[in-house]
Amino acid sequence: MNKKNEAILNAIQGKLIVSCQALPEEPLHSSFIMGRMAYAASLAGAGGIRANTVEDIEEIRKNVDLPIIGIIKKVYEDAPHVYITPTMAEVDALVNCGCEIIAMDATCRTRPGNVELDAFFKEVRAKYPEQLFMADCASIEDGMKAAELGFDFIGTTLAGYTEYTKGVKVPPYSMIKHLIHNSGKPVIAEGNISTPEMLRHAMDMGSWAVVVGSAITRPLEITKKFMAALED
Repeated sequence: MNKKNEAILNAIQGKLIVSCQALPEEPLHSSFIMGRMAYAASLAGAGGIRANTVEDIEEIRKNVDLPIIGIIKKVYEDAPHVYITPTMAEVDALVNCGCEIIAMDATCRTRPGNVELDAFFKEVRAKYPEQLFMADCASIEDGMKAAELGFDFIGTTLAGYTEYTKGVKVPPYSMIKHLIHNSGKPVIAEGNISTPEMLRHAMDMGSWAVVVGSAITRPLEITKKFMAALED
């Protein structure tokens, strides 16, 4: 690993990474707002940002000097369930905007163009040998396979969000623990980590870093939880 990537690895170790994302149908959908959201997270001490789209990433860059985990969510008709950085076009765009880490769906599901993850990541790694890549996984099997394929980070991002992991207990602590002890790769805990206590527990287990999104950066969803308490 080169010195630049070692520095990125060390920069996020033991840190909170804040996911600053808003989809087009959400009230905060705005690159400007995501930039300010990232700035607020940096002032509070976050060690990294996870962001979606080149536009948001470029705006966030103007506001913070933190490592960015970049993704592009795009739905292709022939593989609608694999939408996190699904093809080389999205990888190219994220590389070109300088993302320190690029995350992609690393589940066992077939990608657009009827391409399997093995073939896709082999092509990606050959094209960008020095780029850091994070595997967004849904299960222990996904994570172990991603480690075998050569992903630099293993994430638990998609646990509970795939057909074959619906109903699993989240946050997926057992998955996190297994991958920490068996994958041989830095594990980034992500997905349904919604309280400081959950973050602390994931970190104490040995996670390299922890990503928190909705609980910090999605006021619509946060408000809904409080409203549900009134309705009960």
